[in-house]
Amino acid sequence: MQRFVGIQISPISFVDEGVETVLDTLQHRVGVNVLMLGTVSWLGLKSGRSISHALDGWPDHGVPAPYQMRGGAYFDPDPRYYRDTFMADYRSRDPEFAGKDILQMVVPAAHARGMQVYIELMEPFFKYAGHGSAAAVEIPTLAQAMEIDLLGRFGSEPSTSHPGYRTWIHSMIEDQVRNHAIDGVMWCNERNSPLDTLIQGGAPGDFSPAARREAQDRGVNVEACRQALLRLYDFMQEAAAGKSFVDGTLITFLRTLLDNPEVLVWEKFWLERNKDLDRELCGLVKWCKPTLPFGLNVWNRNHFNLLRRAQWPWAEQTRYADFVKPITYQHQAGEVWTKELGFLRKTVLRDFTPDEATTALFRVLGLHEAPFAQLVAAGMDPDTYVHGQCVEAVKGVEGRAKVYMGIGVDAPRTRPDTARCSTDIVRRSVLATYRAGGDGVVLAPNYASMHLTHLDGVAQALDELGLR
Repeated sequence: MQRFVGIQISPISFVDEGVETVLDTLQHRVGVNVLMLGTVSWLGLKSGRSISHALDGWPDHGVPAPYQMRGGAYFDPDPRYYRDTFMADYRSRDPEFAGKDILQMVVPAAHARGMQVYIELMEPFFKYAGHGSAAAVEIPTLAQAMEIDLLGRFGSEPSTSHPGYRTWIHSMIEDQVRNHAIDGVMWCNERNSPLDTLIQGGAPGDFSPAARREAQDRGVNVEACRQALLRLYDFMQEAAAGKSFVDGTLITFLRTLLDNPEVLVWEKFWLERNKDLDRELCGLVKWCKPTLPFGLNVWNRNHFNLLRRAQWPWAEQTRYADFVKPITYQHQAGEVWTKELGFLRKTVLRDFTPDEATTALFRVLGLHEAPFAQLVAAGMDPDTYVHGQCVEAVKGVEGRAKVYMGIGVDAPRTRPDTARCSTDIVRRSVLATYRAGGDGVVLAPNYASMHLTHLDGVAQALDELGLR
């Protein structure tokens, strides 16, 4: 049994508390030996202080005050890597980081203690609702790289098909891998697919010129796909507005989809192009440093959503990942499930009660949790939820990748009735991971929001396992 105890941590914690103080606490009190350091972000959940202090109060460490982050790179980008992208000037202008390079601050100090440092990055980088986005993104011409949606409007996220934006992602990672003695890379990809977006009530993309060219190069009839998506969009809008359908909402959805098969052509094109980015980054890291671990921080919607469950099989991900980190933020999971089910119940599952839909979906997804009415307040139990998802992941990767379970420690809540984290929940989550055959844990989503008394559950579990 090995010890891999990672923790996702934002740069501001090292400024607020001091590098040595943070490392002392994590290493000696908790048992952490791997830092998952957010180095580039415009999201408070990745780079800032607690984003749910209004509900949860401030944790028992750090600075108990909001942080008006502006976002960007918290290290000094090397201009040699950004000659072919319009996003060369993306250094954070947060006054707290003037003259500070977080990698130079943390990596040598961590290595002196025998601790590793992975960089942790998440796409989309901008305007991600619920993650404490920066109020503005100070990058000129970024708007010109945005997706174009089904209705011809600028979207809210940059197009990953835009050459300048995609090149920037490549450059940003190559810069850090080549210029800093990091020990690994963890990449998170949380984009909604076209069908996902439709079910959530949005108008999907990407119909920007760059994406259209890529689709045409792959033999896709772009306009036929767009017209098919428009018909499904109209259906979703009608369903959400409460229109009555003779054969019910689910059957009408299936009929509309079958009558417009180009929707699935576009979904498949989008999915493969999205996965291409993950594959490219894995190859890039290995080109720069062949032995450097590259892993995927895997969205919890991959095990809460039937569509995503079908689209992202574990075995496929092992082709471009040395490790996977399934997100299982147990105390927050009931709230997340309720939100996920809410999208479906406004449209394709509108004719089902929450209990009926939850029971059926839990059966298909292999979840064994509290009834719907109790789920938000109860959360999901570590001994069933974390353990079950770890078993599935270990079975799915078939020994070709490590499984480091993402354990929620004070994951942000948006509802006062959502279950709170506790020392025991954290302790049982770590124990459940190792009992299920996992290779380690990553404490998440951000140290800045975590209570040290809850992190004590990690130390207790490691002591019980003989790993500390």
